[in-house]
Amino acid sequence: MQAPFKPIDFLSRDVKVECRGDGSIVLQSNHRLKPYEKHVPAFLAKWAAEAPDRIWLAQRRGPAREWLKVTYAEAKKQVDAITQALLDRGFGPDKPVMILSSNSIEFALLSMAAMQARAPLAPVSPAYSVMSQDHAKLRYVFDLIKPGLVFVQNGEIYARALAALDLDGVLLVHVDKAPPQMQSLPWSELVATKVTDVVAQSIAHIESKTIGKFLFTSGSTGLPKAVINTQEMMCANLAMGQMARTRKPTDPAPVQLDWLPWNHTMGGNATFQGNLAEGGTTWIDDGKPLPGLFDETLRNLREISPTSFANVPAGYAMLATALEKDEGLAKKFFKNLNSLAYGGATLPSDLYERMEMLAVKHTGYRLPFVTGWGSTETAPTATTVHWASERVGLIGLPFPGVQLKLVPTGEEGRYELRLKSVIVTPGYYKRPDLTAEMFDEEGFYKIGDAGRFVDPADPSWGLIFDGRVVEDFKLTSGTFVLVGTLRTTAIAAASPVLQDAVICGQDREYVGLLGFPNLAACRQLVDDSEVALSSGELLAHPAVIATVRDGLARMNAACKGSSMRVRRAILMEEPASVDGHEITDKGYINQRATLERRKALVERLYKGGEGVLEIA
Repeated sequence: MQAPFKPIDFLSRDVKVECRGDGSIVLQSNHRLKPYEKHVPAFLAKWAAEAPDRIWLAQRRGPAREWLKVTYAEAKKQVDAITQALLDRGFGPDKPVMILSSNSIEFALLSMAAMQARAPLAPVSPAYSVMSQDHAKLRYVFDLIKPGLVFVQNGEIYARALAALDLDGVLLVHVDKAPPQMQSLPWSELVATKVTDVVAQSIAHIESKTIGKFLFTSGSTGLPKAVINTQEMMCANLAMGQMARTRKPTDPAPVQLDWLPWNHTMGGNATFQGNLAEGGTTWIDDGKPLPGLFDETLRNLREISPTSFANVPAGYAMLATALEKDEGLAKKFFKNLNSLAYGGATLPSDLYERMEMLAVKHTGYRLPFVTGWGSTETAPTATTVHWASERVGLIGLPFPGVQLKLVPTGEEGRYELRLKSVIVTPGYYKRPDLTAEMFDEEGFYKIGDAGRFVDPADPSWGLIFDGRVVEDFKLTSGTFVLVGTLRTTAIAAASPVLQDAVICGQDREYVGLLGFPNLAACRQLVDDSEVALSSGELLAHPAVIATVRDGLARMNAACKGSSMRVRRAILMEEPASVDGHEITDKGYINQRATLERRKALVERLYKGGEGVLEIA
């Protein structure tokens, strides 16, 4: 593709490189971090004053699924009323507000109100409530933070989860339907509260170190940790994002269609709060990048022309197919679009090329694909690709205000990545033991990830993500297996059958793979007459088997060394288990927990026989 990239005013790639005698490198931007807001609710006040009639939030509601819209001025009025209601009930730094349900207008309003009342917000993954059977994680985080309020959008949907909690003395709030046989306050009563001067007084007392959120992340044990997110962390990170791409005063207000879960650091801090900081309009997307649920996203995109769009690779796969088939949808989608973003996994090159071909067809330009890297502990983004690049898989360069230390791993050109910045959390709530383990002797946060330079001779070209250091293992030959790199390569090689996978082989002679299949994609590989096949029959179908076997064989042929070759694979009929800690609150597969829970399957993989795919 020879078409130019759409012009965007990106921050220049100006970096300082400090090479140390021990082989480590410290990389940082030469740009100084600009001054940032004191707290997140300041953005709501700013735009309520400067653009009161601009739509901030919109979401489909009711049987007809019409858009319910809330302007910045309306939102500020409601947020202040809810803040008053919280203050009247004694909420503050020692009385958190817990949200159990998915993204909604009320979720957003309560988030701002809790921050204005200086009550830490604790949004919990809905999977803890609606997917879990034992609610063990939900009870754990509830007991850990001891919230003063629990919010649910629909009390009937969350009735089982609520029944698992000791709600004595806890204010329960619902929007649509009250939970059966429980005392619950209707949302309408909160927003009807008369505002007094105490709201402004509470806002004035928000400090940079005030806890804005507890965001939960699962470790190898599966038990969530409450990551402290201060107002300074979040606001500094928003300023970094604004510096990476400068918007001119003449640019139209940003418009985004957002499905990313706000209980997750990327969705809640970077996407939702990032659009608020820019005075943008967020159309809440109830669709998901899953078969059957993505239709809702496509319906919304037939009405909304976003200025930027973010999704995971699986979402782009479905989107590209839809855009290639529907000229009207493609024209609407690309009408105002300036950039695309991806996360969660590396975007396959073929998807990148398909999306760029569509962009050129409908705009005359290629669109920059931007991404970043960080964690819940970094609020969330520490590095970003702030330039137009033809390469996928980059994590970019450190934001202004971030020091990135690269420590040699022993593998040529591969470094363990560590961070020091104002955006790094002060620690895990009520877990001083885990907090002490987070940092090295210089105070750098040990995130556990690895990376490589695109060009070791010119660090300004940025870094490539190279897996999780803590997941890597050795074969009996002593060869290191880079789990993260091999996992993403194998999933791409066996596309579209593999949705995810875990890599096996610690203290074994060769690498094996346990695959989580995409059943919807598998059905598309077989004849229409066979759509009634059971999942077990489907995974044994010759077309499915051939896709995996041939794809992994091609991957093996292109790889050097045993550490990047898969000799055997099993397609698993049982999906990842939330209660078994196999899937994190972010939707990622927990490699260690899955291998532990499926020990018998690992033994079967290495024993061979029926159901085990032998890969050339």
